[in-house]
Amino acid sequence: MRTDLKQPVGGEGGKKPYVPSDVIKAKNSLFSWCIHGEIPMGSERMEMRKRQMSVQQESAAGGTAPAQQDQPGQANPRGSNACCFCWCCCCSCSWNEDRDERTRKASYDVKEETSDCEDCPKPTLEEVRVWGQSFDKLMGCPAGRNSFRQFLRTEFSEENMLFWLACEEFSKETNKSVIEEKARLIYEDYISILSPKEVSLDSRVREAINRNMPEPNLHTFDDAQLQIYTLMQRDSYPRYLNSPAYKNLLNTLSEQSPES
Repeated sequence: MRTDLKQPVGGEGGKKPYVPSDVIKAKNSLFSWCIHGEIPMGSERMEMRKRQMSVQQESAAGGTAPAQQDQPGQANPRGSNACCFCWCCCCSCSWNEDRDERTRKASYDVKEETSDCEDCPKPTLEEVRVWGQSFDKLMGCPAGRNSFRQFLRTEFSEENMLFWLACEEFSKETNKSVIEEKARLIYEDYISILSPKEVSLDSRVREAINRNMPEPNLHTFDDAQLQIYTLMQRDSYPRYLNSPAYKNLLNTLSEQSPES
């Protein structure tokens, strides 16, 4: 169990600590997990993500889980906005409505900015060869990021690239109010332990983010971004170079090249 939730964050100089409402709910859910077993990690976590994506796809196709359907003539005691963690009357889901309203009013949307692959020209044979020599070159090329992101999606780790892209966009912001709002969206999308797109960070980095969230700045996510970048470089990048996706792209461009 993570211990960073046990200690209050912030609080220095009389500042009110930033404690997201989803973290409060997380304490209840973590308590439940401790009763029934340990928090799933590694391969178990990946299996949970696969099942979660399957449920989301079924919902998008128009299907609704029978357990969530109201019986005819019978009212839903939890209301239409109840979430999976609301097993008792003391847990309110009004935070979802507040977040949706805040997101709609914002002049930007991190998820919209990073939901689709970047527009870029088709890579050349030389560019693709360079990707195999340097991870920095791969990440510095829009076409390279697109190709690598598609590979990460097959490994159910696309959130690493999404987080890195969100941080890159965040670092360019200059408006103070936008910085604060965008920081909270990034936190809820990628740092919160309840988010399906939570990235893997160590406790030191996570605690540093929590301390800075009362007054976020352009450097709030610097350490986290570097840690995820390093994770992708050491873990996912070697597998990408050995994947059919990269090899097929390299072979296809080689066949089309006039040099061949």
